[in-house]
Amino acid sequence: MTVNLSKGQKVSLAKPGGGALARVRMGLGWAAVKKRGLFGRVTSQSIDLDASCLLFDASGHLVDQVWFRQLKSKDGAVVHTGDNLTGGAATGAAVSDDESIIVDLQALGPSITTLVFVVNSFTGQTFSQIERAHCRLIDELTGAELAGFHLAGSGPHTAQIMAKVTREPGGWAMSAIGAIANGRTFRDLLPAVEAHL
Repeated sequence: MTVNLSKGQKVSLAKPGGGALARVRMGLGWAAVKKRGLFGRVTSQSIDLDASCLLFDASGHLVDQVWFRQLKSKDGAVVHTGDNLTGGAATGAAVSDDESIIVDLQALGPSITTLVFVVNSFTGQTFSQIERAHCRLIDELTGAELAGFHLAGSGPHTAQIMAKVTREPGGWAMSAIGAIANGRTFRDLLPAVEAHL
């Protein structure tokens, strides 16, 4: 059963019957605002958002990153499935993702304690051009959606800090962040991310 998170809410990622999750997928989907064109025609536009995963150690040091220019972490535990330049998966009735990042939680080095997922517009398009966007965490082995979060906040910003997954004594937990930010790449977002570690 999916847990629909609100901004600031946290949920444990322990399996209902006990045991630890092995592989999860963070999916990001978005749809552009429809525009009225000539003679009242509704036209769609392409919006290029980019999902990234930032890997931090317990001291808050950025150890590695996965984004459209580095599709795999150095240890191979985090893999980006590829860059989507148009969006649009969030337009249908069923929820689907435009970009995904797969994380093998068991393969992550013990020094990695926090994964932060961010989204930004490399081309500078703002969230005022986005009708709806979501991120969701899925158990990669079963396909079950574990937690979902609607990215609200249409406005002149070009990025959002979506969520973080943290290593805790009993396993992993996900927290919805939903903080707006500005930047073309994850590097531009690092000062804003640090406030949420």
